[in-house]
Amino acid sequence: MTTKTTQFDVQAHLQTDEDCRLFLEAVFEDGGDDVSYIAQAIGEVVRARGMMQLARETGLSRESLYRALSAEGNPSFATVLKVMHALGMQLTPTAA
Repeated sequence: MTTKTTQFDVQAHLQTDEDCRLFLEAVFEDGGDDVSYIAQAIGEVVRARGMMQLARETGLSRESLYRALSAEGNPSFATVLKVMHALGMQLTPTAA
């Protein structure tokens, strides 16, 4: 008997703003200082919420968002702040 598997799609689980917030909280906690991991996770939330809408809200092109928020991307801090704001979230410092 063979085991049948399917590829995990995180976007299917990011249905609400609360889902997105909890996902990003976990990523920031687990990701440490891995910038590409965090950028890619933010990209997953952006794609789940709608890349076109976020592009309009941030004033950035869709292509630049895809590029910056990919595993190989290296978004500027300004881009991260714009995207987080457009998602209705903010970065909040806490003690490490």
